[in-house]
Amino acid sequence: MKAEIIINKDYTIGEIDGRIYGSFIEHLGRAIYSGIYEPGHETADEMGFRKDVIELINKLNVPIVRYPGGNFVSGYNWEDGTGDRSKRPKRVECAWEVTETNEIGIDEFQEWAKRANTEIMMAVNLGTRGPADAKNLLEYCNLDTDTYYANMRRGNGFDKPFGIKTWCLGNEMDGPWQICHKTAEEYGRVATETAKLMKMTDPSIELVACGSSNYDMPTFGEWELTVLDHTYDYVDYLSLHQYYGNEKNDTLDFIGKSVHMDMFIKGVAAICDAIKAKKHAKKQINLSFDEWNIWFHSHGTTFDRWCIAPPQLEDIYTFEDALLAGCILMTLQNNCDRVKMACLAQLVNVIAPIMTEKGGKAWVQSIFWPFMYASAYGRGETMNTIVRSEKYATDYSSEVPYLASSVVHNAEKREIVLFAVNRSLDEDMDLSLSFSGFENCRPVKHVELYHDDMKAHNSAEEENVAPTEREIMGSLSLRKHSWNMIVYQY
Repeated sequence: MKAEIIINKDYTIGEIDGRIYGSFIEHLGRAIYSGIYEPGHETADEMGFRKDVIELINKLNVPIVRYPGGNFVSGYNWEDGTGDRSKRPKRVECAWEVTETNEIGIDEFQEWAKRANTEIMMAVNLGTRGPADAKNLLEYCNLDTDTYYANMRRGNGFDKPFGIKTWCLGNEMDGPWQICHKTAEEYGRVATETAKLMKMTDPSIELVACGSSNYDMPTFGEWELTVLDHTYDYVDYLSLHQYYGNEKNDTLDFIGKSVHMDMFIKGVAAICDAIKAKKHAKKQINLSFDEWNIWFHSHGTTFDRWCIAPPQLEDIYTFEDALLAGCILMTLQNNCDRVKMACLAQLVNVIAPIMTEKGGKAWVQSIFWPFMYASAYGRGETMNTIVRSEKYATDYSSEVPYLASSVVHNAEKREIVLFAVNRSLDEDMDLSLSFSGFENCRPVKHVELYHDDMKAHNSAEEENVAPTEREIMGSLSLRKHSWNMIVYQY
């Protein structure tokens, strides 16, 4: 099989915002308790945060982490996670049917974020609470005033404000599963009034309005139109969420689903622009794809209701999952003109690239690797390439290319980085590249993720799926069903 990529220095899609390599930690399962936080663990620091987990997160170079949810946030009282830990209430947590101890809250999480070299994308509760509560939380986190909630923060031992820049106006409010689910009209009104009050309190923040929970929602499209009709003047981003699965056990169909994601992104961007035109607006609403992942392995798992931090959604990811994750990251790079933030959901233990053993080791799943390399090398501007590749048909697209690719130019490093997946299950791919405007371009590094078993996976005991460096050859060949990163210098 043959394919071709044509790269011209003068043709770009846009500059990549590093926040597309963000992630998500929710009060769910073992994401926090025995995930990032385990007092008594041999690697725990003075606050109880696991340093072995932080080391792995640092390898991913995650610039922003969404917190505290997720479905959790729609029933959350943020004050429960502040102040004296011995006085914090345990709560019935209805979203995930567990008991929340509130041992970790914003007081501790902002300290963890410093250790993990990341910023917080903070979500506010627009389910059981509303504008006043969001404003109070913002004052607690960001204001240096001599006022009640800022002084409450100082009384809890934090003299300086936390300085959280990015805020989500609720979570998946279109979903009937959401605590205090709302219609688009209801959400549009409360999100607008919350946004106005929050920006009066701190004009420097950026706000994300809830888009549809996934592409297949019956209200998709109408939800975005109605919500943006209300919020356009007051928010900066619209969110997208999407998870993909392989319930049909059809690998070709599955690893092509990033094409569906591309269609989803372009559709939502078009809706944003339609409202922009309707309102004669100058500003552009960009996108925050703040929940994405592969999620289907753990469907149907059970646990004891109202217990504390049970194992929930602990999917074990396969090699083919890593191929799709790599394709999704390319899709985000290729839409960097509109997608400015994205969050791999989630980060630790819960549908996550990083897993922990309680009292034991931390280890990485297959999806860790394409994320790590994309985050490390996918900085700069995405090139607008011409790609010629054979295609195949699926239920969601009649033209899925066998070659998935993105090309990122880092002018400071004089590097061009090609990310590529050969989706063919049977044939290697001879790939030719032409560089226009880049003198003496030469390959210096080729990293490959490959396994002959699509269902191969890692465990705490064995790392079956891991990248290898390939020898640089005169011609470029991509092995069948492989993820690749090739670095060129000029």
